[in-house]
Amino acid sequence: MEEMIIGGIAIEDKEHIIDEIMNQYGQEILQLAYSYVNNQAIAEDLTQDIFVKCYKNLHTYSGKAKLRTWLWRIAINHCKDFHRSWYQKNVVIAGEEFPIHGTKKELVEQTLIQREEDDELITAIMTLPIKYREVIYLFYYEEMPIKEIAAVTETGVNTVKTRLRRAKELLKERLEE
Repeated sequence: MEEMIIGGIAIEDKEHIIDEIMNQYGQEILQLAYSYVNNQAIAEDLTQDIFVKCYKNLHTYSGKAKLRTWLWRIAINHCKDFHRSWYQKNVVIAGEEFPIHGTKKELVEQTLIQREEDDELITAIMTLPIKYREVIYLFYYEEMPIKEIAAVTETGVNTVKTRLRRAKELLKERLEE
């Protein structure tokens, strides 16, 4: 993928390249955006904006970092910009509710218990400051190595380790309450 991108930019086949990038990384970028805003519709809008930025700035990709790292940097910066925006500070979005389906009582009960535990964890994660939330997301959900997280977040490896440790401590405190 990396070599095709570098070669593709030289022949100006940006549409094909962006299609491949969206197919390969679209869901991951959507999940990353969702981890910042906790709203599916806004996350989808942010994801679209991120890929528009990627398309417009494809010529700036130098190949020094992995394509994924470059794309994550764009995504994280865009999500942080959104958090600082007027829209985020002044518009309130109604929460989403998901219907529960099931036929067997035990399956339904187990599903509800698991969903409640998952929701509690997600809620606790979403209450963390962004610097902790992003390292938790990148480490546990995207399974990025610490060095890559450091590159994406433009921090040091030890800073990432400290943030992960502190985030786990905060989550433990919040979940024990």
